[in-house]
Amino acid sequence: MAVLVIISIAIFSCSDQKEEYHLNVPGWFPKPEIPDDNQLTKEKINLGKRLFFDSRLSSDFSKSCASCHLPQHAFSDTVAFSSGVHERAGERNSPSLVNVAYKPHFFKDGGIESLEFQALAPIDHPNEMDISSTTIVQRLRKDSHYRHSFKEVFNSDVTMRGITHALAAYQRTLIFGNSKYDRAIFEKKVSLSDLETRGLDLFKSDSLNCSKCHSGVFFTDYSFQNNGLKAHYADSGRAKVTSNPDDAGKFVVPSLRNVEVTAPYMYDGSIKSLSQVIDHYASGGSDHRNKSELITGFSLSKNDKEALIAFLKTLTDKEFQQDPNQ
Repeated sequence: MAVLVIISIAIFSCSDQKEEYHLNVPGWFPKPEIPDDNQLTKEKINLGKRLFFDSRLSSDFSKSCASCHLPQHAFSDTVAFSSGVHERAGERNSPSLVNVAYKPHFFKDGGIESLEFQALAPIDHPNEMDISSTTIVQRLRKDSHYRHSFKEVFNSDVTMRGITHALAAYQRTLIFGNSKYDRAIFEKKVSLSDLETRGLDLFKSDSLNCSKCHSGVFFTDYSFQNNGLKAHYADSGRAKVTSNPDDAGKFVVPSLRNVEVTAPYMYDGSIKSLSQVIDHYASGGSDHRNKSELITGFSLSKNDKEALIAFLKTLTDKEFQQDPNQ
C-alpha cells in the first residue's frame, strides 16, 4: 500500500458535526482543492456514491454514471462511444474519472470548469441520460432513504444542487497513485525492469516528445492540442468553446495513468490499442493547420516499441479494479 498523506476535512452544521472524512492522497500528489461550498463528509460521499450507481438518473432507468464510467476500467468505458438511453450513441469517448479531483476543466474541450456543474451535461444530453432535473428530483423524493440522506447531509429535501454536489464529492475520492511506477520512483519499494526503464527513457526523450505534454505526476499538462489525428475534424474540439479557428481539432491532453485499461483511445475512440497509438505518433499524424509542432514523427525498433508499451503499463493502479460499489 502506498505511503499516504492524510488530509482531514471536517464540516460543521449549525447544530452538530458531520463525520470527518480523511482523504487519502499519495505523498507525491498535490493537495486537491476542495470548493468551500462542497467540503467533504463521509455522509455526503456515501450519498454521492449511491447516486453514481443509480439508474434513476436516466430517463428510461437504463443508465447510471457507472454505465459509461466502469470502475474496473479506471472509470472509463471499453467502447468508442458509450450507449446512452435507448442505446443512443454518445459523441465522444468516455474519459477516465480517476484523479478527476485535480482536473482544472472537464470534457475533452474543457467546456466546463466545475465538477459540480459537469454532472448536469450528461444528465441533460439527449444521447446520454436525457432527463430533466425536475424529473430526477421528483423520482428521488419518493425514496425514503434519499429523503433521509439529503436531510442528514444538506439539511434539506432532495434538490438538484444537492445531487450534483454529492456526485462531485464522491468523484473527488477517486484518487489513485499506487502503480508500479509510483512504488518504484517515489517509494523506492520496487524496481522497474530493464525493459520498463528503457521505455521510460524513450518516453522522456526529445526524439519522441511524449513528456512534453504528458508531464508531471499525472502525465498531462491539461493543455489543448491537435495531435494530427485527422486532416478534417467534424468535431471541432476546443473551438466549440472558444469559437477560435486556431483551436479547431484541439482536445485536452489526457492523463496516461491507467492507460493500459482505458482503450479505445483518442477523443473519438478511433484507435484500439497502445501499439496503434504509438504507430500514429510515429507516422507524424495527418496534416492540419493546427497540428502541434511536437508531432513530427519518429522511428522505433520493435524492441523499443515493446519497451515503451511496457513502461506505459507500469502506470496502471490495480486498486480501482475493485468495484467500489461492492
